[in-house]
Amino acid sequence: MTSFAITSPARAGWQPIADTSTTQRHDLGTIVEAVDATYGVGEFIYLQGVTSTAIGNWVTYNADDWSTTLLVADALGPVGVAMSANVGSQYGWYQISGKAEGQCGTTVDSTILFIESSGIAADTSVGGDRIWSAVSAESIASQTLCDVEIHRPFVTNGEL
Repeated sequence: MTSFAITSPARAGWQPIADTSTTQRHDLGTIVEAVDATYGVGEFIYLQGVTSTAIGNWVTYNADDWSTTLLVADALGPVGVAMSANVGSQYGWYQISGKAEGQCGTTVDSTILFIESSGIAADTSVGGDRIWSAVSAESIASQTLCDVEIHRPFVTNGEL
């Protein structure tokens, strides 16, 4: 897994990007920039978790209450990639731009991504809709974490 460190806004006491907390440490919806030696700069949003979230799961989030839902077919809204196993009643960071490690089924390098199953993306429309503003950045043969490039991804239930 990556080792992103928050760079902006500069402030002491940020919850580390890869950590989950049972205590809310920041305002929900807070967006920060962080850098990793391998993956470069990315943007992250602070959200409440949902049951069964694993590192790299794709989620949709709701700007009304900043709750998350594992990404499934026919979902609507903005999408993030979980940076920790941030389950229900916990708080953590979700990547929304940059090079990320997302849960993927079979993918081919530089290919658009679709929802494969709960929290997982793939290069073909197996279980759902396209994840807009997200592409795979490596080829893999089976379900695992894979490199993806994202820029504030979102899903629209097939409509754009």
